Amino acid sequence: MLPVSRETPEPEVILAAAEVLARGGLVAFPTETVYGLGARGLRADEVEKIFVAKQRPSGHPLILHVDGEAMASALASRWSDRASRLARAFWPGPLTLVVPRAPSVPDVVTGGLATVGLRMPRHPVALALIARVGEPLAAPSANAHMHVSPTMAAHVVQSLGDRVDLVLDAGPCDHGIESTVIDLARDDEAPRVLRAGAASLDAIRAVVPEAVYEPLTVATDVARASPGLASKHYAPRARVVLVDAPHLVDEHPGLRVGAIVWSEEARALLAHRSRTVFTLPPDPEAFARALFATFYEADAAGLDLLLIERVPATPPWWAVTDRLARASS
Repeated sequence: MLPVSRETPEPEVILAAAEVLARGGLVAFPTETVYGLGARGLRADEVEKIFVAKQRPSGHPLILHVDGEAMASALASRWSDRASRLARAFWPGPLTLVVPRAPSVPDVVTGGLATVGLRMPRHPVALALIARVGEPLAAPSANAHMHVSPTMAAHVVQSLGDRVDLVLDAGPCDHGIESTVIDLARDDEAPRVLRAGAASLDAIRAVVPEAVYEPLTVATDVARASPGLASKHYAPRARVVLVDAPHLVDEHPGLRVGAIVWSEEARALLAHRSRTVFTLPPDPEAFARALFATFYEADAAGLDLLLIERVPATPPWWAVTDRLARASS
């Protein structure tokens, strides 16, 4: 693990990471969403190492991280006006665009599909590394398949250990939840949000008002245009159950029980209970920022059952609602 300045990444650290990638190695690096497990994205043999390290099935696409619209459009067989408008509105930032892929993009990146997901991260370390390498980096979240995405460098080590050649440590991620993914593959259809994430639906519709979103789940062995769509995903080791506040005090004999709460009602109910309690902020962005780190804390506590207080079913909570539903599947 190498520490690196978040705002002004040291050139010698970025060079060391680029040299690992040039040798065909894997580098975990921070983005504003979560830490990614990176390899040079146009070299199939190197990208395959990501799947081995994560124990991730083939057919699950990877997002290519780019340094801007010019690099992104070169990876697309067609770069639409919608893609351009969204890229200029959100990049650098937590929005992934799914577009028709160019022939240069290997099948292993796309799960054999005709589309590819592209994103320009808003993190100085990620951008410095892409610029130094000079080509796109394939980088899913740097954790074992279906487990909790890492929001700190220590989480990467905890989840993947020595399966990663180098981890760049720039501290905690800003959002703590993955990018929003939107499908732009067909010009004759409305853009479809495939995965809720750090970019809000309202912000997307301000640029493309016709965008639609319906929560999507696919079978675990089926190719899909976006990562993060399996019914079971983002899960800690403990069984996760979503409950209304009054049920946080239910007894579960023989189990080591913990709870994640956010409301004053829930905190009061559990104030005098001998139970591991994690209190998260009632603000959806702050809650999202802390959620995955709390899952790692729950794992460290050796819990069997993790009760999570239901969050409001309102648009600002859309990404959190999605992650909690998959964690508790």
